[in-house]
Amino acid sequence: MKLVLAEKPSVAMSLSKVIGANQRGDGYMEGNGYLVSWCVGHLVELSQPEAYDEKYKRWSLTTLPFLPKEWKYEVISSVKKQFQIVSSLLNRPDVTCIYVCTDSGREGEYIYRLVEQMAGVKNKERRRVWIDSQTEEEILRGIREAKDLSAYDNLSHSAYLRAKEDYLMGINFSRLLTLQYGRAVSNFQNSKYTVISVG
Repeated sequence: MKLVLAEKPSVAMSLSKVIGANQRGDGYMEGNGYLVSWCVGHLVELSQPEAYDEKYKRWSLTTLPFLPKEWKYEVISSVKKQFQIVSSLLNRPDVTCIYVCTDSGREGEYIYRLVEQMAGVKNKERRRVWIDSQTEEEILRGIREAKDLSAYDNLSHSAYLRAKEDYLMGINFSRLLTLQYGRAVSNFQNSKYTVISVG
């Protein structure tokens, strides 16, 4: 079997129609030697600081800056069921080739790589489908010309770096500015509590 993994359900339906995977399963489509599933956007995210240590749950200047030595990730609770479906499909013994059809770009690459990382995928051929539209011709061309996933490793590294940078800026500066100026902003707005969000 070949597994085609899209970023969104609507894209997965377009892919299914073109390749003839017309039998509906729970969270996937099947047919013509293919399984097609989707990520509903992000399925995995960077863990919040308190996952590293409970002391980070309370915002304090003494715990800043937060700079983890090793990065933790977790499945997003609201999409846990779809992650489990995708993970089981990725690791099915009869799946020999995975076609990565998440959006063509850094974010789409990141979405797939995180899912693969959390699912513990090993010893599978992985091919990247890079398409500009969802026409039948473009989908078939993309699958036919799909490159080995390793050709996109630099894009993946860039995506991981960008996500970590955004995370560190958001966590540290949101906490710092809220602790330093949140009370003044609350007083000015006549509100109980104000978080100054940086991102």
